[in-house]
Amino acid sequence: MKSTSIRRALLPGIALLALALSACGGADAGASTGDGSAQSGKVAVDGSSTVFPMSDAAAELLLEESPDVKVTVGESGTGGGFEAFCAGKTDISDASRPIKDEEAAVCKQAGIDYTELQVATDALTMVVHRDLDVDCLTVDQIVRLWGPGSQVRNWNELDPDFPDQKIALFGPGTDSGTYDYLAADVIGDESESTRSDYESSEDDNVLVQGVGGTEGATGYFGYTYYEENTDSLKALAIDNGEGCVEPSAETAQDGSYAPLARPLFIYVNNAEYDDNEAVAAYVDFYIENLSQIAEVGKFIPLSDDAYAETRSALEGIAG
Repeated sequence: MKSTSIRRALLPGIALLALALSACGGADAGASTGDGSAQSGKVAVDGSSTVFPMSDAAAELLLEESPDVKVTVGESGTGGGFEAFCAGKTDISDASRPIKDEEAAVCKQAGIDYTELQVATDALTMVVHRDLDVDCLTVDQIVRLWGPGSQVRNWNELDPDFPDQKIALFGPGTDSGTYDYLAADVIGDESESTRSDYESSEDDNVLVQGVGGTEGATGYFGYTYYEENTDSLKALAIDNGEGCVEPSAETAQDGSYAPLARPLFIYVNNAEYDDNEAVAAYVDFYIENLSQIAEVGKFIPLSDDAYAETRSALEGIAG
């Protein structure tokens, strides 16, 4: 299911960017084939709900230039996306973490060669109900709250200065790359899991509504979903030992929002890129206009060096 509220929030930005691209003559990549004929065909994208707004914005913008290229973008979660991708059911997989060894093995067995392209940086954002009197968590407190087997039930169990308020937890399901990132890169438990007694959903809008509508609630998801819901949510600053740092484009890019800043990716089926002009048009357009698409989606654009690596990786698909 697509994130309707995010789509609606992106529409004004998409319209403005479409006008800007039109005024500039559009991007050269993805506009037409080498002989000048219009491109057409279908592109299937699925995977991370975090990356979904970017990939969906790219599809909407490409439609303005190449109306015969039909792109469908799903959001089954990073794990679900890789499952479909390695089964040959999709052309592109959105991911909020790198592909796992076991997933790569499935792709290899199926004969699917792919290229990883970083498209943005994200600040995984811990949020609470707008009225909760908690502003910052240490990394240790995150581990104590979300670690496997955690018995923390009240905010004052984390810190006696926190309110005497029952905690309601909301988070992504186990197919989500956001879940995997918190478990492996923040909690760091060998089981690569979190506590299980929380309300879970692969739809980040459900998590937004849960936290925003429940007193004492907390949850986590990508920065975009927080930015679109600041009226009902409060983002927590994170203290990794050097003081409380709020999530933002600047703190994610400069590394101070650690360890919750993370890269976001799309994975491209190399054979489909070479053989399907619609896939090539979509991917080329996506990367050509990456910084603008990230801005429309309210993501954190790549640094110049990271963007150069992405462009180089894309050029490598076609040899």
